[in-house]
Amino acid sequence: MSYQLSAVVADVELLREQTADLDHAVLAALRQDFALLPVTRQLVQELTGGLPDFATDEPRAERPFRLVLSPPLAEVLARWSRSGPVAYLEAEFAGGLGHQSAVVWLGGEVSWGPRYDAALDRPRTEWPINTALARLGAEPGAWIDPFAELGLHLERDTDGWLAHGRRGLSADYWDELAEEWELRQSDKQQQPHRPGPVGDWGIA
Repeated sequence: MSYQLSAVVADVELLREQTADLDHAVLAALRQDFALLPVTRQLVQELTGGLPDFATDEPRAERPFRLVLSPPLAEVLARWSRSGPVAYLEAEFAGGLGHQSAVVWLGGEVSWGPRYDAALDRPRTEWPINTALARLGAEPGAWIDPFAELGLHLERDTDGWLAHGRRGLSADYWDELAEEWELRQSDKQQQPHRPGPVGDWGIA
């Protein structure tokens, strides 16, 4: 399966305050009171007054992002960071191959990065996105790394995150569905069997 990410991540209240008057900002809930802002063409144009620019070649260490962080866009994110750390995250994977990149602003300037990695052969804590999330203040938990702890694996692309935000889903939405399904199955096993059509959740 493929995975694509182009998003700003920061404290949920910081992002709510900074995007309150924007027409094209959709915030998606993450765990630990963080939120994800999918970066779309419409959002970049609203923030900067110009169309976004994209690199024509593959990202690399010298140019880590497919989205060109133009001076106007970088200035916006730097300004937001005066209220707390702000990260821009990018990832693209297909068939097990791909890359991830990240940069963090704090206090109006870049405080870490940008970093790029296509090998991902270092410890997970040193991967660009995990390092950026840790610098935002992400805490360790039951999940394997900050990426999963905050729930960045829940959607596969920008459209998924936009739907996630517009529907007001929590970061634990899929876990809650699984728990509800398991509860229903448990209840069914305790009741007399009655033949009928395909059961709940599309499972016979």
